[in-house]
Order: sequence, then structure tokens, then C-alpha cells
Amino acid sequence: MSLDAHVDPLPKPAVGTALYVHLPFCVTKCHYCDFYSIPAEGQDIPGFLDTLLLEIDRRAPEAPPTVFFGGGTPSLLSIPDWTRLMKALDRRTGFRSSASEITVECNPESLDEDKARALLDLGVNRLSIGVQSLRPQTLEQFGRVHSVEDAWTAYDAARRAGCKSINLDVIYAHPGQTTEQWQEDLQTILDKGPDHLAAYNLTFEESTPFLRWLEQGKLVAAPEELELELAQITEEGTRQAGMRAYEVSNYAIPGQECAHNINYWRNGTYVGLGPSAVSKIGHRRGGAPRSVAAYRRLMSERGYALEWSEELDPLKRLAETWWLGLRLRQGLSPEHARRRAGYREPVDPMEEVVVRLVNQGLLTQDMDRYRLTEKGRPLADAIASEFFSACE
Repeated sequence: MSLDAHVDPLPKPAVGTALYVHLPFCVTKCHYCDFYSIPAEGQDIPGFLDTLLLEIDRRAPEAPPTVFFGGGTPSLLSIPDWTRLMKALDRRTGFRSSASEITVECNPESLDEDKARALLDLGVNRLSIGVQSLRPQTLEQFGRVHSVEDAWTAYDAARRAGCKSINLDVIYAHPGQTTEQWQEDLQTILDKGPDHLAAYNLTFEESTPFLRWLEQGKLVAAPEELELELAQITEEGTRQAGMRAYEVSNYAIPGQECAHNINYWRNGTYVGLGPSAVSKIGHRRGGAPRSVAAYRRLMSERGYALEWSEELDPLKRLAETWWLGLRLRQGLSPEHARRRAGYREPVDPMEEVVVRLVNQGLLTQDMDRYRLTEKGRPLADAIASEFFSACE
């Protein structure tokens, strides 16, 4: 949709709606990443914050239960910039009183003890550090700008600053990785004692160097059998470390599950602010452009930054509810799915999909709930297409 086309603003969010804030600046873009980000060097970050604070004033929900700062690399912002942002956000939303979880994504090269302590003093209580790999050659292949030593320096700095909830992001099933390497690296990570681990098998996303290199034969994707074996190593290692697998790629010490992301997986309501951020309020969804310049222009011209919006029809809502809900280990029942989606038609076409997936060994039934099997968990994204195909 053209940026000049009229897009109706989304409904006003209710008090207590979750909040996501996108801070798009990075040192450099990683080769596998398809999230919207731009190099920070030469950018007018104070001017960007002017625009973001205007959007916060106009669209941020009151009393959000969770706040998540993603990117990009949010930890790149200076302490004065963070102070300005957080004070304005609290004045508008009162998040320091309402939110039980306030997360900031960090990369090792931009997180030291002073930055971590400043973030905690400003109300942050959860840091998510992008470790990604413990192999120097793999970090170089990924396009990361930090070393393995940098990752542990940042982690230790966060602990010294007093952070009691730390997530580590890691990627497995990347080109050339062996089961022995992953077993060793995973154990090293778990021995550090993170409260939460997000372990993702590598996906080759559109418009990334990794996909281009794969198509050119410069990279070879991990075989499916190896992906399954690496996933099993992850399951067993985290279990022995006292972590609970609560989602396809997420593991946590009990009580340290990411509440913000659980709201996504339950197909809940949320507001997204910043370029590329998406909001879902009721049965309507909309998003901002993947461009800082376009984002700032829309805010200046219209007072809101929505580039597109759509009304989700009941069947699509139901398909999304199944796709997202099955990512959680607790699964969901057809009745819960219909209720969450607001689906009231007498015929439920998703039931046929569920039966087929059970027969294929990808889902299992426990009383009225369905869950992904060990075979199905690594195929969660492919399984999603089965539900959306039923909408056609």
C-alpha cells in the first residue's frame, strides 16, 4: 500500500495492553537477519527519538503489563537517550508501576556494567543478550561484530549490575555445525546459568545474504535429520539444567518465562511503536513502514505512522490462533482456539487439519488439548501453512 494512501488508525488500545517498541539501529546488519534495522553511524538518533516520543504520547497504552524493546540493537542507545526515552514513556503510560516485565534486547558489544545498571535504574528488569554462537568462525559467518569473550563479558557485567533475569539468544543448525560442537557449546552456555534460553534453528529468510548464498551454493543447509538431533540435544540439555521447555524454541527456569512473548503466542492484543512495528487491537492489525525516513514523515504529516492496516476475518483469526497456540508446550483445545479467535461459525475447518496432523504424527492429543510432538516441534513453521491453507 502506498505511503500516501489513507489508512485508518487502529482503535484506541485498552488500559493494560502489552507494548513493543522498535529501536532499529545496529552496528551492522547480520547476514541471517530479516528484521528491520539500519547502521547507527550517521543517523539522527535524537531526531528519531523526537518522533518516537510523539508516537508514544499519541498511541502508547496506559498501564502496560509488559514492555519489550526490540530491534535492531536497543542497547546501542546512549544512557542519556535511554533516560530521556524511559522517563517520557513512564510519564505517558506509568509502566514502572504496571509492568511486571520490561525487556531490552542487547548485543555484547554495546552492553557494559554502566549501561546495564542504568537500564535497571530506569525500570528494566530483563535483559536479552544476543550471543548467537560460541564459535569465532560462525560469528564471522553470521556477520556478528562481537567475539565470544565479548558475549561473556556482557553477561557478567549484567549480573554484576544486579540483573536477575537474563535471556541468551543462540542459533543452532547452521552450516557446518556438528552435534559434538552443539553439545559442547550448549553445555558451556547452560553452565553460565542464564534464566532463560531462546535457541533457534537457523532459517534462511527472504532478502538476506544467507538465503542468497544458499541459492548460490556457497552455503549448505543442515539436513533435517541433523536439525532433529540438534533439537533433541537442546531439549535434554536444558531439562538437565532445570529449565522448562515452554515453547518451540524457548526454555526457562520456572517463573522466568517471557510473559510478553506468551501474549503473542496466545494471539493477544498488543501495541507496537517505531518503524516496522506491528499492532494488533481486537480483530484489527496494522503496521509502520520499514523505513525510519518514511516513519518520521508519516508521523509529521498525519500524526500516526500506520502504513497499512487490515481487519482479520474470523477464519484467519482461527488459523493464527492454532498456529501460535501450538508453539506453546501446553498446546490448546479446539474450544479455546475458537473462543480466542471469536469464531462462531457452526463448521470448524481447522478440525480436519488437526486430525490430519495427528495421523501424520505431528500432533498428539491429551484430553481435549492438542500439542506438537517431538517430531512436530522442529516443523512448527511448516505446520502453520497447513492451517492457513484451510482458509483458502
